[in-house]
Amino acid sequence: MSETTTPSVSSNGFEYGVKHFYSPKAGALTDILFSALNLAKADSIELLKLGAIYVNHQRQTEDSQIGEGLLCRVHTKPRRYNCNLNWKERIVFENSDFLVLNKPSGIPSHPSVDNAIENSLTQVALARKIDLQITHRLDTLTSGLIVYSKNPNFVKNFNVQIQNRNVEKKYVALVENPKTFPPRLIHYMEPSPRAPKKVSPHFVDGWAVCELEIMEQKNFVTYSWVKINLLTGRTHQIRSQMAETGSPIVGDTLYGSKLPYTPEAIALRACELRFTSGAERFVFNLPEEFDY
Repeated sequence: MSETTTPSVSSNGFEYGVKHFYSPKAGALTDILFSALNLAKADSIELLKLGAIYVNHQRQTEDSQIGEGLLCRVHTKPRRYNCNLNWKERIVFENSDFLVLNKPSGIPSHPSVDNAIENSLTQVALARKIDLQITHRLDTLTSGLIVYSKNPNFVKNFNVQIQNRNVEKKYVALVENPKTFPPRLIHYMEPSPRAPKKVSPHFVDGWAVCELEIMEQKNFVTYSWVKINLLTGRTHQIRSQMAETGSPIVGDTLYGSKLPYTPEAIALRACELRFTSGAERFVFNLPEEFDY
């Protein structure tokens, strides 16, 4: 390619501002971005800080010299989250192997493809000045207890416990359309990365089984309070299962909720967590009531 070649830019993820192109020449990454996308240097630096720029599928976090003909991917409209919180105050427990956090609603539990900084894992690691690893996940709109590991051995042990159903996860939620739920809900989830997740109460070959237990429930005029024991941990499992019964979680517009709730949140909280580390069985709890 010559220096005067205009790069071909594709926008496969156009609704999210994702741009793909091959670098038309060698040079500083910020200069390449300006020539290809007309991105001002200050904007490029901000995207680099967020981790929203990739070269040959590798995330870039600072301006650097790159070669000609390299594949560039730029998330020009990364999702942003308000992380201006006292993260140390949200730590429920900490020892040499792991940390338990009360994750707030409206903030991802781990880095995303377009934003590696504004998430609870990175923020609490920065606040504590330590390295942390993900062990399990909570949806962005869900609040409550989440465990972050300080070493690979704990991650491995925790994952084995999840596979063997030795990690107990309990949630509380407000759901629309009060009714009497059966003690156990079993559905089957379509194997698709897209949301909302589609589930069926009937067996479908190749679909993942979703199982949860309704431990307690209290009915009010327009909603019910329920306590849930999550027996399998699929993405959006509680949200999709409750919606399929006709009782979506309050505030969960993605799954059809009509009742309002707090902005950037749904009425779902991970309120209890039990697991083993070493010879000790740990139990952590958060309040089960909602201000509603």
